[in-house]
Amino acid sequence: MSPDPRPDAAAPDARVTPMMAQYIEIKAANPDSLLFYRMGDFYELFFEDAEVASRALGITLTKRGKHLGEDIPMCGVPVHAADDYLQKLIALGHRVAVCEQTEDPAEARKRGSKSVVRRDVIRLVTPGTLTEERLLQAGSNNFLAAVTRLRGGSSLGDGVFGLAWIDMSTGAFHVAETDAGRLAADLAQIDPRETILPDSLLQESAIRQLFDSFSTALSPVPRAFFDGSTAADRLASYFGVSTLDGFGSFSRAELAAAAGILAYIEKTQLGERPPLDPPSREAARGTMLIDPATRANLELTRTLSGERQGSLLAAIDRTVTGAGARLLASRLAGPLTDPQAIARRHDAVGFFLDEEMMRERLRGELKAAPDIARALARIALQRGGPRDLLAVAQGLQAARRILDLTETGRDIPAEIAAARASLAAAPHELGTELAQALAAEPPLLKRDGGFVAGGYNADLDELRLLRDESRRVIARLQADYAEELGLRSLKIKHNNVLGWFIEAPGAQAEKLTADPARFIHRQTMAGAMRFTTTALADLESKIASAGERALAIELEIFETLARAVVEAGEAIKAAARGLAVLDVSAALARLAQDDGYTRPHVDDSRAFRIEAGRHPVVEQALRRAGGESFVANDADLGPQGGSDTGRIWLITGPNMAGKSTFLRQNALIAVLAQTGSYVPAAHAHIGVVDRLFSRVGAADDLARGRSTFMVEMVETAAILNQAGDRSLVILDEIGRGTATFDGLSIAWAAIEHLHEVNRSRALFATHYHELTALAQRLERLSNATVSVKEWNGEVVFLHEIVPGAADRSYGIQVAKLAGLPAVVVERARAVLSQLEEKDRRAPAETLIDDLPLFAAAPQPARHPTDAPATGAADPLAEALDALDPDDMTPRAALNALYALKKLRS
Repeated sequence: MSPDPRPDAAAPDARVTPMMAQYIEIKAANPDSLLFYRMGDFYELFFEDAEVASRALGITLTKRGKHLGEDIPMCGVPVHAADDYLQKLIALGHRVAVCEQTEDPAEARKRGSKSVVRRDVIRLVTPGTLTEERLLQAGSNNFLAAVTRLRGGSSLGDGVFGLAWIDMSTGAFHVAETDAGRLAADLAQIDPRETILPDSLLQESAIRQLFDSFSTALSPVPRAFFDGSTAADRLASYFGVSTLDGFGSFSRAELAAAAGILAYIEKTQLGERPPLDPPSREAARGTMLIDPATRANLELTRTLSGERQGSLLAAIDRTVTGAGARLLASRLAGPLTDPQAIARRHDAVGFFLDEEMMRERLRGELKAAPDIARALARIALQRGGPRDLLAVAQGLQAARRILDLTETGRDIPAEIAAARASLAAAPHELGTELAQALAAEPPLLKRDGGFVAGGYNADLDELRLLRDESRRVIARLQADYAEELGLRSLKIKHNNVLGWFIEAPGAQAEKLTADPARFIHRQTMAGAMRFTTTALADLESKIASAGERALAIELEIFETLARAVVEAGEAIKAAARGLAVLDVSAALARLAQDDGYTRPHVDDSRAFRIEAGRHPVVEQALRRAGGESFVANDADLGPQGGSDTGRIWLITGPNMAGKSTFLRQNALIAVLAQTGSYVPAAHAHIGVVDRLFSRVGAADDLARGRSTFMVEMVETAAILNQAGDRSLVILDEIGRGTATFDGLSIAWAAIEHLHEVNRSRALFATHYHELTALAQRLERLSNATVSVKEWNGEVVFLHEIVPGAADRSYGIQVAKLAGLPAVVVERARAVLSQLEEKDRRAPAETLIDDLPLFAAAPQPARHPTDAPATGAADPLAEALDALDPDDMTPRAALNALYALKKLRS
């Protein structure tokens, strides 16, 4: 049900109430958001919004009055618990407009008894613009991304794309220029929670198809958001500068994307400006390019089921702060390709590996350091509270202690020196001021008061004394008067008519009446007289308003401290980054020490030599499962014999033997090395990998109409079309999703293409033993196999990669291990024996002589219906052509098999 915004559309007996008219007007201005409409202590939702929220949140749907003759659906959530409900709605992809009262109800009553309190939307809550601590994951960035394409492109492959992405919770702001070939990989690296793009661009089927493969929430916006003619001016205005020259040089596409994302922020934050860093331009070739399929296959940050546990990130994360965890995840998502920059990170890890005592003390201090970058963002957006101020104070104090802790007489690596410099430049005096001003355990909301420490403000202390200890203050004043006048019977009392007053017995009241200028007569009673004084009247007034005045002073102190924090924002953010760098470096050193990782050598060569490499995730899983050790293996894909091009290893062996693990571990070692981590190997020499490709595993994509085999072929096509001589490619079981000879042919051609055209370093695992003969003709192809042993009819996996080729697949043995019924296993053995005995196929050595080597120029294909230039037709071939397997019963198929066998003999 959608509300009709026209009051005159209502039936005479269903007039629109003033409150509902206000709701309809505000909802009409925010049609794409669920409207949280503040009414007292609840946010209420009406009409279709209520129905959607009721289903999404599992809350009761009720009704409130009628509109146009129909019941108005309604549901609501308590204001104090709104964050929990917002989190659920945002996780489901909804946008929420938060509508608050913008005037005091008393002011509304002055306009008339039926006047409605003014309300307005104060904020649009979207997945990419969250800042609340309870709505964010401490160890993950919350990126909002913008994508635009310069005019002139008519398809996904045309034009230049601009990318911008920010994390409002920390202020990070990045821009980059990309193309159609890199767009998916770049977005996968950023992993945004929400992506904005021109609505016209999203209407293109290729763009829509690309974004359908991502989990990001899409927010189409008008093309005007990305107006390139005003982009530079918009950025300059936002950052309060006259020119962007001080920020660096940006392309037209980058400026357009950056302007679009700022326009969206201004729209959703309704004028509030988060403290963003100046835009940082990311070099297109500065990081290893990893496409979405490869990221998923290798489970870098999430497993295939979407969980963090079981991923590479979970296996290596030893950070102790949220900022450190975010930095580590960011580095893992975009490994570097500059050997010098990589070496600087390795130097930092090595430093903390040597300085074990310093490292552990540092980690202890970091554990107590709050997330000051996110606290700063909330304060700047006026969403912060006293605990955010305290977080900044504690963070700055921790920065001072860590600065002293990391002081050493030896030379320190450049990365640690830069981090310490940012800590040294932090506003430590502000940290001291905040610590002095704030209570040890302040409330969450500033409106609750009580967050300013005692002794910080004398006026506040006096008001608190009056508010909290009024009886004690009155008693003290009474004692002073009694002592001064010598009247032990003098009392200070209170009633609702006179308020506070001084009472003395009538016979002794002459001491008060003698000084009428000071003691003002109020009332004469039988046997007693009542007076007041200017001091008592002032004290009474102070007591009456002490609570309100105390809160007002606290709020003024909060605003003063918050302004000081915002003014020092750049230095605070730099200190936060420094703490994160130290956390990551110390964490990776701890990982290296605990798990026996070594420093890799990364250079500009085409080398790829791993000695005793291990899979970081599987190794830890084995250890947790009972202490079983991981079998380490070597890999050498580097150039040999004077060549400057890497090699291909063709790996054969049975299922369950460890081929896929071996493939993945070498890819993960390359990722770790270029992330800046030590690696699980005895030795590693890696020439920079610029692009990483992985085709491992099997999955269909039914939503897009793709079978398992089609997905496999799409991913393989992407590799063969894009890999270069600096790439690392791992391919597992190419061609297994189709008929045997089709699959063998595809795998054969793919290996030749990798060898002759891509010239990549590659690991290629297969069950097609026929492919091993290619090593005789392709000089950079080597055979390797996973060794196994048979013992009393059982297969024993040794998990060792050795030179050579497998002589069999051991599939039946693996099937037996999987639990197939014994009768099925025995029948399979019998069938296999017969097939091997009757196999008349030409050996691979003969087959390879009949096929030419890969040629770069495509050869014309022979049409399937072209008949060979021979004599009479083959009866066996005719019999095979006459069979229709899809229309045969099992018994008919068995009879046909016997008939074919008779023809063959």
